[in-house]
Amino acid sequence: MSLFPPLFLFVSFVFLVVFTLRLRRRPPENEKRRLPPGSMGWPYIGETLNLYTQNPNTFFSTRQNRHGKMFKSHILGCPCVMISSPEVAKIILVTKSHLFKPTYPTSKEMMIGPQAVFFHQGSYHSHLKKLIQSSFLPSAVKALVSEIEAIVLDLLPIWDQTETINTLHEMKKYSYAVAMISVFGKKMEVEEMEGLKELYHCIEKGYNSMPLDLPGTPFNKAMKARKLLNERLRKLIQKRRDNRDDGGGLLGVLLGLKGKEQLSDSQIADNIIGVIFAAHDTTASVLTWLLKYLHDHPHLLDAVKMEQEDIKCKRLETNRGITWDDTRNMPLTNRVLQETLRAASILSFTFREAVEDVEIEGYLIPRGWKVLPLFRTIHYCSDFFPDPNKFDPSRFEVAPRANTFLPFGNGAHSCPDGMWSEKMTGYSMAPSPCPNKGCLSNSIGIGES
Repeated sequence: MSLFPPLFLFVSFVFLVVFTLRLRRRPPENEKRRLPPGSMGWPYIGETLNLYTQNPNTFFSTRQNRHGKMFKSHILGCPCVMISSPEVAKIILVTKSHLFKPTYPTSKEMMIGPQAVFFHQGSYHSHLKKLIQSSFLPSAVKALVSEIEAIVLDLLPIWDQTETINTLHEMKKYSYAVAMISVFGKKMEVEEMEGLKELYHCIEKGYNSMPLDLPGTPFNKAMKARKLLNERLRKLIQKRRDNRDDGGGLLGVLLGLKGKEQLSDSQIADNIIGVIFAAHDTTASVLTWLLKYLHDHPHLLDAVKMEQEDIKCKRLETNRGITWDDTRNMPLTNRVLQETLRAASILSFTFREAVEDVEIEGYLIPRGWKVLPLFRTIHYCSDFFPDPNKFDPSRFEVAPRANTFLPFGNGAHSCPDGMWSEKMTGYSMAPSPCPNKGCLSNSIGIGES
């Protein structure tokens, strides 16, 4: 009993010291930072299985309803923060974009090519964006209208003689042909064009496959096709260099660079492959959804037909093909296209990675975490688009609220198609855009550059 008081005092003293030290290490109340609400799921696999076994719309909307417009999760092997607030999405993509770098799996970079614009930031990225953009501006597209019309006129008889048409397959053929003239300029030989097409098709099959580089796997076949495609493009590039004939198109722009701006054959090949790969697949998807929505809404189909018939009559009167000015006089057709871009949301979300600890809206986004602006979720928010599940082109008679319509992303890595659409519709698709807009897409990211 005589030892009890000293022992009690000693233990009390130890606890007091530990408590004081903890108190000193604890940040002041106003400096506390916490992660966004949400679940990280199971160890290692996170919530990936939930994402793959549910409708993605359900996966995201359920968590948004539970946790709000900024929540955490763990998918595809990465801790993530999901964003469905237009204002926060703008912070990530525009205002503080320097704190969030674009990120892609290594397998995607291998497939497209490490020198492609998608995988870079800074001066190299900015320079390439401007060059790519120049090939998709209205001034460049205007000159191709008659050639694009010729592609359609060649395809129509084939479709007319076919009993059953795979719409997506046919739209891919069409968009590929358009992409080829945009990129290569002058018309290519049929055999040359078909050879490149087969290699692209093989790469496309392996792009979203498991990255297992074993004989016979889709990834292995895609990588072999990528190597062959690179060799063919290098020969084509060398041929045009030797002939001093750039041939026009994006390739002509890249070949025309001189001095310090001149690109290597490898840089040109990677960017040509990336642009065609990203452009033709997403364009085909949008066109397929457009045809589906028109089929499902006969009254809209009839109204669009009537608008097109009026233009056709004017063309017949003057005995001419379709022109760029004709495309400027299709208000209903353009509204149908805008609503398709909203409803289909081909670019559902994109990946960014925090380059340092960032605090937004009172929440901490740790360095290395992925950040996913959820474009599709924003497009289906009833606060911005009333009755969002209804296909209603009339909603675009008035410009949508800023930062709520993002079919091409936003900021420095948005798509040049966005600029084209601004020219067509008369209002900005992605308000507060970066001046270096440019590139292309698929559902989770290579839709951006």
